Amino acid sequence: MIELPLNIDFSGKVVVVTGAGGVLCQAMVKAFAKAGAKVAALDLNEEAVKTVAEECKAQGYICEGYKVNVLEMESLEAAHAQILKDFGPCDILVNGAGGNHPSATTDNEYHHEAKEGQKTFFDLDMDGVDFVFKLNFQGTLLPVQVFAKDMAERKKGSILNISSMNAYIPLTKILAYSGAKAAISNLTQWLATHFAGTGIRCNAIAPGFLVSNQNRTLLFQEDGTPTARSNKILNSTPMRRFVESEELLGSVFFLCDDKAASAVTGVILPIDAGFAAYSGV
Repeated sequence: MIELPLNIDFSGKVVVVTGAGGVLCQAMVKAFAKAGAKVAALDLNEEAVKTVAEECKAQGYICEGYKVNVLEMESLEAAHAQILKDFGPCDILVNGAGGNHPSATTDNEYHHEAKEGQKTFFDLDMDGVDFVFKLNFQGTLLPVQVFAKDMAERKKGSILNISSMNAYIPLTKILAYSGAKAAISNLTQWLATHFAGTGIRCNAIAPGFLVSNQNRTLLFQEDGTPTARSNKILNSTPMRRFVESEELLGSVFFLCDDKAASAVTGVILPIDAGFAAYSGV
């Protein structure tokens, strides 16, 4: 009898999720825990990850929250040592830490339309640009250096990075974030090649437009109505809606499952309600 390819039972697997205090990764933490995994939720916001861990445990699932700075190797190493004691070696690493910063974002979409007092391309703060690149790129690279050691030693494991549709087509205003996510896609392919002989697979998802705490002010006015930018997005999306965080979970499970995606590595999978497929006409 043929074996069904998609196995959503992660029982016994140790899953480490960075950026677990955010909306998207909280959903992933809860999903992996519900699927039987032992989940380590990592974030600089200790209160957020402790809360999501308690919510999981209240449902009878296995989850612990850890305060971690993904840009500090010492912090990551300390968390790694504690996770080894609590759960054992990492089987699946989800690199969810990332984000943008207002200081690395222009106020205007096109320079010739800039108004007096707006922050233009020439006013971008290099400290802000540097922060965005570090948070997204190094904030993914460093956790791999720490947790992929467990995988390399046992010759198995899965790494999932979070890219973006910005990596395919850069959006206006968010110069640093678009460039950093393009770097994540490239890093994903590099890691997939580098670890190909070790049994480690590395893939990424590229979410389309989701409403999060980081982009809410770009998408909605204070009264809750869509901004002009939000309307542009929806008019360029065939499904005419934003993606929900829960809609990422099927792809996350597929790419992390060793049976369902045993030959899948180096893939960046768009989840965008058709945004990348639409030419505008």
